[in-house]
Amino acid sequence: MALFDPFGGKPLSRHRTRQVRVAGIRIGSDSPIVVQSMTNTDTADHIATAIQIAQLARAGSEIVRITVNNEESAAAVPRIREQLLKMNVDVPLVGDFHYNGHRLLTAYPECASVLDKYRINPGNVGAGQKRDLQFASIIELACKHDKPVRIGVNWGSLDQSVLARIMDTNAQRAEPLDAMAVMREALVTSALESAALAESCGMAGDRIILSAKVSSVQDLIAVYRMLADRCDYPLHLGLTEAGMGSKGIVSSTAALSVLLQEGIGDTIRVSLTPEPGGARTQEVVVAQEILQSMGLRAFTPMVTACPGCGRTTSSFFQELAQSVQSYVRDKMPEWKKRYDGVENLTLAVMGCVVNGPGESKHANIGISLPGTGETPAAPVFEDGQKTVTLRGDNIAQEFIALIDAYVARKYTKKSS
Repeated sequence: MALFDPFGGKPLSRHRTRQVRVAGIRIGSDSPIVVQSMTNTDTADHIATAIQIAQLARAGSEIVRITVNNEESAAAVPRIREQLLKMNVDVPLVGDFHYNGHRLLTAYPECASVLDKYRINPGNVGAGQKRDLQFASIIELACKHDKPVRIGVNWGSLDQSVLARIMDTNAQRAEPLDAMAVMREALVTSALESAALAESCGMAGDRIILSAKVSSVQDLIAVYRMLADRCDYPLHLGLTEAGMGSKGIVSSTAALSVLLQEGIGDTIRVSLTPEPGGARTQEVVVAQEILQSMGLRAFTPMVTACPGCGRTTSSFFQELAQSVQSYVRDKMPEWKKRYDGVENLTLAVMGCVVNGPGESKHANIGISLPGTGETPAAPVFEDGQKTVTLRGDNIAQEFIALIDAYVARKYTKKSS
């Protein structure tokens, strides 16, 4: 397993993995890390589900997972795909199966065919002898329909037979491991043994992705380091039940960033609990910003802005920074179609003269506001050079116009 080079200042080489194809997306090896998300609509409501999938895809989710938990939802999957095609949305769909996946995939072959990947939880696919038979049934159906699978272990639904076996083995040790170490080993063992079972049922090793999710930051890091040491399957990262608001964002960022820095992880999902009435797409934005902040991928221009201090008692620079970030994110779908490389654009909106000019010079285009009680003049810098000073009541509109002009001038237009 790769370790962070404290003198390099960059993420290390990716953990060497097999490569899995999900529809047209390559996952693993040296492919870009993929952003995933999941709907929270009733899948049986195919219109509402298709609308949310479209929202997630347009926000930047490259794969979307949907719950398939009953006959109504399985029957709705083909209609969801039809509705997405009408909306000009072509995003890979993953079916999330628990308890009855073997029955639903058998009874609804069109659902099995339309989905691009199946997610299987070995902890609830069945108990006793039924477990292996029902697991094998799903694998055989995946092979029949040429679909990859994600074998997703979760510590909230861990296979109790595996846990009991690991506990028995641990009890025989001269120095038994503590309870959490046993749990971690059980998670990893369940994932690896299930992958081996899938291959014994005829599934190729390059059609399998693994995950082992927990809700504790340190445990997640430990479990994925163990998985990365012991297999070469692509790994899907996510802190499960991360929580709401800043807690969920901070916990997910802390866990995923450590692993990504070590070269571990091929797809990520940020499992945020939405605020009441909040947008589901927030989890996509956070996942993108984790990858972009670490320099692993670029999705949309990012704004550097100062936190404010006693020199910036006006809220104007905060409002300007928010307006600029919202503007470029809204413009990105259009820019991405028209210009190559525009996602790498860097912007700065600074509040006063202390660090403002310097930070603005480091950005492709930046503005340095004067701070509280100073002359209302805001110099603009493009590629390190001062180009103009904005004054008056229309600074925000004029700066956004300058951004538009910079993009049109600096980035190569794509051929139509």
